[in-house]
Amino acid sequence: MNTKIFIPRSIQTEGIENHTEKWRSPSNIALVKYWGKVGHQIPANPSISFTLKNSYTETQIEFIKKDVSNGEIEFELFFEGDKNESFSKKVALYFDNIKVYTPYTKEYKMIIHTTNSFPHSSGIASSASGFSALSVCLVAFEKVINSNLVERVANQKASFLARLGSGSACRSIEGPVMIWGEHDNYRLSSNQVAVVPDLELNPIFDNFQDTILLVDKGVKSVSSTIGHGLMKNHPFAEQRFKQANNHIAEMKTVLENGDLKRFGEILESEALTLHAMMMTSTPYYILMKANTVQALEAVKEFRIKTGKNLFFTLDAGANVHLLYPKSEAKEILAFIEKELVAYCENQQYICDELGTGAKKVI
Repeated sequence: MNTKIFIPRSIQTEGIENHTEKWRSPSNIALVKYWGKVGHQIPANPSISFTLKNSYTETQIEFIKKDVSNGEIEFELFFEGDKNESFSKKVALYFDNIKVYTPYTKEYKMIIHTTNSFPHSSGIASSASGFSALSVCLVAFEKVINSNLVERVANQKASFLARLGSGSACRSIEGPVMIWGEHDNYRLSSNQVAVVPDLELNPIFDNFQDTILLVDKGVKSVSSTIGHGLMKNHPFAEQRFKQANNHIAEMKTVLENGDLKRFGEILESEALTLHAMMMTSTPYYILMKANTVQALEAVKEFRIKTGKNLFFTLDAGANVHLLYPKSEAKEILAFIEKELVAYCENQQYICDELGTGAKKVI
């Protein structure tokens, strides 16, 4: 993909003194994980994910035309109603990285208000929902001042811009399934943007549930950025990338034929391999907690005992995502309440399900 298509050829800001965009964008959970980067935010291996529905960031940007453009990007950012300096620094760097693709950001002062539907450090990728929400607001405004920006390219550009803020954010623009990274089995797959894969999702995955166990809500001891970097010269990196590509190929078949047993095997293998890479990095680090391991063992025992299609996955943290069909939700939620909440901080968990991506807020 030639990313020059995302550089606006014509921008008409005359007469547009004030404009507001407000969008809601969800997080996502990777089924096959990417771990390791090359170049600038390019994945070392492709990933495929479920887009979530209820775990989202809602972002509003008010664009106020400057009397005179000074060539600087100016904004104020409010998170949950208060100014947030640490996030503002990340957003300032983000705007600087994307300015060639969003030259209009120099002509307007931006007032940004953003909130999450989920608690911070909850095992839900707030960077994914946050940067995707920010990017769709920018692209929606661009459509106002650039009539040549068609819907298909707008979605691609939103995914592209989101990726430059946080890699996994590019997978939150659409749904319910997204692939990011080039793979021969997926037509139009790209390292630059995430796309809806060319597959017919089996009805068994309709309204598929994701219950997140909040095992530990503390800040991770090692950030994902550092973790990705430690994949360079990792002794098992080559085999890991090969495994991920094989799983991506097989996952397409599984999502089409609805083989939940194999779906769970791949899902859980990916989760444990991700953490195995962390534990065998130099220096090594462990993000799982004792309660994480106990919860995983309990899920496995429950599945063997009942035959229910309850499977786990993990992101780069201690908290556990439980995936299962909605048709089995009653029994599984009863099990969560009876046994698994004991492993959660303050007995907290979040119920979510598959969603379709970013939505405009009226």
